[in-house]
Amino acid sequence: MRRFALLAFLLVAVCGAEAAEITLKVKARYLNLPISHRAERRRLTFQAKGVDDLSVVVRLAEGKPDYWVFKDLSAYRGKQLRLTYDGSEEALRRLVFADSIMGESRMYREDYRPQFHFTTRRGWINDPNGLVFADGEYHLFYQHNPFEREWENMHWGHAVSRDLLHWQEYDDVLLPDSLGTMFSGSAVMDVRNTSGFGRRGVAPMVVAYTNDGKHQTQCIAYSLDGGRTMQKYNGGRPVIDSNEKWQTHDTRDPRLLWYEPARHWVMALNERDGNSIYTSDNLRDWTYRSHVTGFWECPDLFELPIDGNPAQTCWVMSGASGTYMLGDFDGQTFTPRAGKYCYTTGTIYAAQTFNGLADGRRVQIGWGRVSHPGMPFRGMMLLPTELTLRTTPDGVRLFSQPVRELRSLMHRRYSSDGRQLSQTEADTALQTFGAADEGLHLHFVLTLSHSTSAGLELNGQRIVDYDLNHNTLSGRFFSPADPTSMSLSVDIYIDRTSVEVFVEDGMYSYSLERRCDANRSGFRFFGNRISVSDLCVDSIDSIF
Repeated sequence: MRRFALLAFLLVAVCGAEAAEITLKVKARYLNLPISHRAERRRLTFQAKGVDDLSVVVRLAEGKPDYWVFKDLSAYRGKQLRLTYDGSEEALRRLVFADSIMGESRMYREDYRPQFHFTTRRGWINDPNGLVFADGEYHLFYQHNPFEREWENMHWGHAVSRDLLHWQEYDDVLLPDSLGTMFSGSAVMDVRNTSGFGRRGVAPMVVAYTNDGKHQTQCIAYSLDGGRTMQKYNGGRPVIDSNEKWQTHDTRDPRLLWYEPARHWVMALNERDGNSIYTSDNLRDWTYRSHVTGFWECPDLFELPIDGNPAQTCWVMSGASGTYMLGDFDGQTFTPRAGKYCYTTGTIYAAQTFNGLADGRRVQIGWGRVSHPGMPFRGMMLLPTELTLRTTPDGVRLFSQPVRELRSLMHRRYSSDGRQLSQTEADTALQTFGAADEGLHLHFVLTLSHSTSAGLELNGQRIVDYDLNHNTLSGRFFSPADPTSMSLSVDIYIDRTSVEVFVEDGMYSYSLERRCDANRSGFRFFGNRISVSDLCVDSIDSIF
């Protein structure tokens, strides 16, 4: 490694008093960058003939780094690469060119690396983008800053899975350009080649994304190699620029779908105070149709059967916060009939559902706003969940449950065999679980004898806190389907840094960051003369 660092040092030249430069022929695959959060962000620019320029901001360490990040230089291999840094020469000389990633031997083995949730190798992630299923592969694109564990430099990261559990991370596919950075969006498979981007026998994957520049605009890109690389349409210039109409910076997060009755494309786009509807015949030329107020960021729009009956359906329009409306949609206008409701809260944000699922399911993935203390990455994707519409005493509501594929990772460790347990008996049954960092699933029915707070703690952290007096569940209002019920059915999924809780068969769910401290007291039920029944514990295998 030292010879690569020395090579960088020998090639440093100072440009005036403000910037340092490196020019070299790329022979190694990776550029490893030492990052320090004590350093200020400075601009780093990559330039090479035949490759689009890339300009980002980084916190290059001059001394001991907090961690290392990397950039894959495969696109630059054999080319003369010019790096310009608006910072000190001392920081630039610490770059390491190599065919391996610094810290690669510990990757996915870090102390606080989630074991059955997707996380990026390095850097920051937030919104899932472009969820689409094609040719047996689930594609997860996402907002990514590969140069730091904090938000900046928005790229589109990319990971692929064949089972929604095990993910292979690929290179970023949409990089910042001269028009701005790459904000959220969506993807579809244009199987009819309405866009004209395809070639014989190859249907294009088409993505719509927001370009965050002087103001936000909507752009199109496409892929002919299964999402591994993207070509920006029309040089990355926008297909929708709605700033003049809305007079705001905030018009973002285009959500694409195919509307079969009218055989045209639909885009749900968040614009200032709600979600607009645009239509197109070719994914390139778009016409504004209508607008629904009451949402902020990351719209989704989809149709679901009610109680599994395909003859009775309803449309769902949702936003980033987990709120949704139920209504009708004619391909141009969404007409709300009921709502707004909320089916999920906590660390989850900006959830999006998959396009193109052949089995008819509506599967969603949300961003988990979890920090993972001391790690070279931040943020995660929460469990993929299947969304359904079910009739309740209060009307039709959206339910969410982890996808069935998760069961393949689960192994039964304990069962009460349907017996009703006292609090002491339940605590005893769980005393061998919880203190370790292994993945766990718990199911139980909690029955209260008083309308006062009761629930479950893990290592001193309350992960279920049900208060019938105030109708709250872990701090949020919750009313069960039977308002007189004294029981609550609970499923809990515990990873190293997160907890996801699903109650009443997915009627409501929430997520929280798992406290990572020295308290190892394990599980403890609390409450006034409570009982626990149907207690089961499963271990969950690591996906690595």
